[in-house]
Order: sequence, then C-alpha cells, then structure tokens
Amino acid sequence: MRGFSSALLAVGGLASMASASPSGMKGFPPGRVPMAIKSGRPMDLTSHAVTSQSCDTTNTPSTKAPLPNIFAPLSADDSAAVTKFLHEQSELNLTANANATSWDNVIVQVETLQPNKSDALPYLNGEGPKPARYARATLQFQATMEPYIREYMVGPLPVSNETTIQTLDYPYNKGAGYQRIYNADNDAYTQFLVNISASVEDILMKMFNGTFTNSPTDPLAIGPSDPLWIDDVTGAVTTWNEYTLMPTTMYSTGSLIYSGLAVRTDLTGRDPSKWSVLGWYYNGEFWDTTESFRTAFENGTFEILKVDQDGDWDATSPTGPVYEHDQTPPPTEVQPSGQRFAVDEEETYIEWMGYTFYMAFSRDTGMRLYDIKFKGERIIYELGLQEALAHYAGTGPGQSSQAFLDSYYGFGPNAFELIGGYDCPAYATYLDTSFYWRETRRTHHKSICIFEHDAGYPVARHTAVNYVYATKNIHLILRSVSTLGNYDYMFEYAFYHDGSIHVTVRASGYIAAAFWAKNSDYGFHIHDAVSGSMHDHVLNYKLDLDVHGTNNSLMKVDVVPTTEIYPWSNGQARNTMKLNRSFIESEDDSKINWSPNLSSFYAVVNRDTPNKYGEYPGFKISPATANTAHLTVIDSSDLKNSDHWATHQLYAVRQKDTEPRSVYAFNSLDTFRPVVDFGKFFDGESLDQEDLVLYFNLGMHHVPDTQDLPNTVFTTAQSSVVISPMNYFLENPVKSTIQEVEIDYDKNDTVINIKKFGSGNAICSYDMSLTEANLTSYVGGDIVVTKWPYDPANPFYSMAEGESI
Repeated sequence: MRGFSSALLAVGGLASMASASPSGMKGFPPGRVPMAIKSGRPMDLTSHAVTSQSCDTTNTPSTKAPLPNIFAPLSADDSAAVTKFLHEQSELNLTANANATSWDNVIVQVETLQPNKSDALPYLNGEGPKPARYARATLQFQATMEPYIREYMVGPLPVSNETTIQTLDYPYNKGAGYQRIYNADNDAYTQFLVNISASVEDILMKMFNGTFTNSPTDPLAIGPSDPLWIDDVTGAVTTWNEYTLMPTTMYSTGSLIYSGLAVRTDLTGRDPSKWSVLGWYYNGEFWDTTESFRTAFENGTFEILKVDQDGDWDATSPTGPVYEHDQTPPPTEVQPSGQRFAVDEEETYIEWMGYTFYMAFSRDTGMRLYDIKFKGERIIYELGLQEALAHYAGTGPGQSSQAFLDSYYGFGPNAFELIGGYDCPAYATYLDTSFYWRETRRTHHKSICIFEHDAGYPVARHTAVNYVYATKNIHLILRSVSTLGNYDYMFEYAFYHDGSIHVTVRASGYIAAAFWAKNSDYGFHIHDAVSGSMHDHVLNYKLDLDVHGTNNSLMKVDVVPTTEIYPWSNGQARNTMKLNRSFIESEDDSKINWSPNLSSFYAVVNRDTPNKYGEYPGFKISPATANTAHLTVIDSSDLKNSDHWATHQLYAVRQKDTEPRSVYAFNSLDTFRPVVDFGKFFDGESLDQEDLVLYFNLGMHHVPDTQDLPNTVFTTAQSSVVISPMNYFLENPVKSTIQEVEIDYDKNDTVINIKKFGSGNAICSYDMSLTEANLTSYVGGDIVVTKWPYDPANPFYSMAEGESI
C-alpha cells in the first residue's frame, strides 16, 4: 500500500498492535506509530551467488561535447602565437622574461578572454555563430619611473593577418585595464632589507642568535606585509616587515614562528637611496627611528621575550602511541564496474545522470563551470570562484597589516597534483591543468579529480506499515586543491540526484600565527610564544542562474511568527507561523545577509513561467554550514575600496558584459583605487524579470586554538552553499535514479518482495590493489614549456616558486 490512503488505514491497526507488542511500546500518536518490531528473521528474496569472476573496472563511457568549449584555456600553440605576436609590436618595447630586469617591459600573462554572455548564449542555443576567440594579455611596463600593468585583447584567434591588439578596458569599472605598480623593484627592496638588518645585526644576534642576509642558510627571514599601504593624499608607499624564524626541519613551519620584531619602511619611488626606515615595533613598544630603537635596547630596560623553535609540536608526521586497531586498513570505497560518467577531455565537457556542463581553468581562479544543464535544460550559465580573502588582526603591525587577496597569487599556479587515495579516491578520473605565466606554459599533472561518491546515507527513505524503501545518495564531485602559502584550500562542486549543486571550500595547512606578546584580545595562547592569530576567510563566488531563460527575479521567502484568529478557532488567537513572499525589486536592496535562525531564503525564479499550480519555478540558494562568513572588519584600513564584495553574504545584480568579475586579480596593488570596484555594480537598476547574477560568499571566522597545531583540519574549517530547485520540477528528480531498494512485507511482517528496479551490487572479485594510487609518480612541481622562444619539444620540470608582480 502506498500513498495517503494507506497512512489512514495504518492508524488503528498499528496502534493496537503497538499496545499489544511484547516490546512494550506505547503512547505513539496517530500517524507516528512505528512498524511492529521484527522477529529478527533474516530474509532476502534475491539470490547472489559467490563468484570468482573478476570485476570489470575498465568501463569508461565516452561522450562528445555537442559544441566546442568556447570557455576553455588557450592551447599551447595559441598562447605561443600570441606571445610571438606581442613581441612583434615594436611600440610595446617588450623584453623576453628570461632576459628581463626590473626595468624592462614584459608579458605577465596570456589567457582566454571569456566571451561575452550576449555572444555566447546565441551560440550555445544554436541561434548564432561561434563567438570569435580572443586572448587577454597582461603586460607589465617597467621601463618607466611609474611602472604599471596594462590589459590588452588580442584576436581573433588563431593568430593571422586579421589579428589585432587593442587595450582591454570594458570589463574594468576604473575606466581602464590599468594598474600602477608600487613595488616593481623586488631585488632592490630585498637588498634594502639586508642593509637594515646589517644595521642592527648585533641586536638580532642577541635576540634571535641570527640575522638576515638573503642567504638560504639564514636563520631569519623578513618580508613586506600585504597589501602595501599607499597614502591616499601624498602617495607615500609604506609597509611593515616582521622577522620570522626559518624552519630547521623539512616542515614548512615558518608561518608559526614569528619573532614579534617588525620594521616599517618607506619605499616610495624607484630610487632606493630615498627609501627609509620609519620605525620599529616590539612587545607593545614603538620607536620612530633605528637610533631610538637601539638606545632602548641598550639602556637595560628592553625585555627580550623567548621565541619558539620548531620541533615535534609543529611537525605533521604522526606522534604518540598508535591507536588500537589503527594498523588495520580502514574501509575503502571502490568503483567495481568502472566509471559511470563521461568526460570529453579535449573539450573538458562532462556528463553524469542528467547533468552536462563545460569546465574551464584560469590562472587567477582555477576551475570554473559553464553552461550547466540538468535534464536537458540550462540552469546555470556560469559558476566559479572570484576571490579569496584572509584578513588578519592583531595588536602588532605584522598581523594588523595582513589582508591577502589571493587571486593576486593565483589559484591556478598553486593547484598541484592531488594525492590519490587521500585527496580523492584512487579510482577517480584525474585531469591535468595548464596556465600561462611569464612566457612559460605550466602544466600541473592530475590537479583536478572527478569521481562518484556514496554519501553513506540515503538521499531519501521511508518506513511504512507494509514497506520500507531507501535511495542511495550517489553524487558526482569535482575537486581541486590550491596551496596559497601556508593554507591549502580544497574546492569542490558536488552534483546530486535531487537537482541540487553543493559548492564547498575547506581549509587546512599551517595557520599564519602571531608572536605571543600582549595580544590576548586577538587570539588564544596556543604554544610557548605563539598566538593563534584571529582572521576572517571570505571566498567570493559568481552564480549566473538562468531559470527557463534569462528573464528572472529574486524572490525572498520569510518564515515569520504570527498571531492569527481563524474561523474555526472560536475567536481565540493562536500563536503560529506563516510564509511571507516578496521580491528584491532593485539593486538598492540586493546586498543581503542570511537572516538570524535562517528564517529567510532567496530564490531566483521566473515569474513569466508559473507551473501548473501557479508557483514560480526557480532555484534557491542557502547556506549548508554554519560557516558562510562575510568580513567582520568594517571599512578595512588595509583593503579600502577593494573589499566591497566581502561585506555581505549574498548579492544580486543585473548581468552585464561589462561586469564579468567582481574583482581584478591585481586589485591588491592599490586597494584605494581598484581596477574593479564591486561597489560600483550597484546602481539602482531593476531586478524584476531581468538577467540576474548572484555573488555569494563562503568562509569562516577563524580563531585558531591548540587543535590547529600542527594543521587546521578540513572537518571544521569548511563552508558550503546549496543551490537547489524550488517548484522547478513537479516531482523530485531523485525518482529518476534506479539505485533504490523497496522491501515489501505482509501483515505478519514477512518479507514478500524485494525490488531493486534493475539496480544491484557488483558480485565479483575486486582487485584491492586498485585502491592504492601509485604515489611514486607524484609530480610536486610544474611541467614547464617556454613560450618565448617557443620549444614544445623541450619541456622541463621545476618546483613551483612564488613569483610576485
């Protein structure tokens, strides 16, 4: 028996059965009576003979993208041809990166200029031509007293007599794709820090038993804060530099062992002789000159605090006694009958259980998804990371001046090979990624994985008077990991049978700690001289939903308490709750925070296509974890006008080809005058049945404690949002999967039928060696092909090194 009628019939019979049950169950309200307790008789009406036949794990479905991937990265040949073309433009006065000094003009980056949506949609819909392909070229002009970055568009591609170069300005609301550089002379500045250290070498030796000479064997390191401080009026450029102890072991523990001693410098202009020291800070005291710092140190009142040394406490290898039974291999997920999704690797096009989409990859943001369709209809035009922020605070200038905008460093260059069996199952499908940087094409082996995963709990189930059923919660996961300095970010997109897409980021790695000295208001004391420095992580995503077309609205649904008098309540007021539906009418009201108690939710709907019941179909967006943070700091002194995307949890704006991204990768070079200021997106335009774009933030308020040593763990440091259908289908799409079991039983609790609807387990002999990845072939660095001069036959390996603009 199924449906409402069977529920009515169950009430009396089961209630009396429960009262007479040997188990002593009683007091169950109507409609909540459990099935009578089973006698424990194991019954299985299906027969599975044990077999010695080996599992066929080689099955790999194939597919062909219906159209070429217009969002894909440039090919090796195209990026080489664009590089050659740029060098042929004499007015650019370019020098090959391999031969360049800090006073030469160079090519920084060449990658796909993503097509405008107004051009891409007609092509994807079969209603227009394929958009012309263009490259975005980032050039750094250094042969000038005021160096700068300039963006260009080169195309159409492939390079031919028709190819032209022009400045790229329309995506940047600063008015031009132009950014001043205030720290172009890295080598000179490093030498400046060496000279400063030499001037106080005796002090450094007494405090830390070492100094900084820019030698690999130095026991101390020092570097500038990020971002630079640029005076909005005078243009003076200053930065704080804190000494840190160098690790003495193989572990990258430098971000834990700060010294607490910092020096402020003025590096305005390109003449190092005019750079100067503006002061010193230590243990809550500030001295405005090196001389006053030295005087304080020598007058007998200066207190030298003990610094931490690295050791077992910050090593990531296991310590302590082994848990009982931990040497026994744990449960392992397998893929016994091969792959159940299809990938066109040439076009990076993926199909799985009704979903299809294209994937792209960029230096700035890593993997992005385009043209996501479910059951043949586009639901998302674009989904991808925009920026990640880590904003610190502290009583000392070292932490107070740190606010990293990580797309400057790039998620692509820092997405290295995944560890099979740990980052992803050994059976996952792994893809390589490539990006262009300073006239080399760099490839990271197996840096994206795709795999099916059983969540370990059903996606749906129910126990009734005469049957029980459950549907397996199998979903598809795309995953990559980018290591930005001390932090490892795991990025994940998960596709579910119910039509929902889960966007998740997790953080691990070493924290960027602080020196423990009079700073208990900014973090816990977590080791001898270590403060768990508080900070916010905020990661911004773009979500361009298209619900039955591009004309959509943003609905708000509030669950509100109310007091009502009903016709049947005899005039008595009843305290209850109800729904309030409304719409966000314009961009004036579209900066949104999740409501307390999560009593409101938001959905992109199409008001022109109500379903048969009059409800507007759409997709709602809601937090899936408690961690979906926006920035705590208001009007950040460090980020100024470059954090306007981080002040709320959700935003909605009109789609414009001139607003393709919420940020610019090099905004951190001048946070007061960013090339893309997200705040300018909000100009009061109507959001009523328009092409909408949502931006949402993942992240967390991180106050590290002793459990963050040696590393922060993914289990708690994670943030997730769910994009799920609302009144979009007339029934749950979960019913499309046959990975379900139904067990029917009669009134005597005897199993009379087991239905698996064509699904079943693989009954075969599985080679468990397939669960062990071959880690001896792991590639920890880059596979590099030089683009100028171009020699594809001569790649080489190099370990990735941070390279700043």
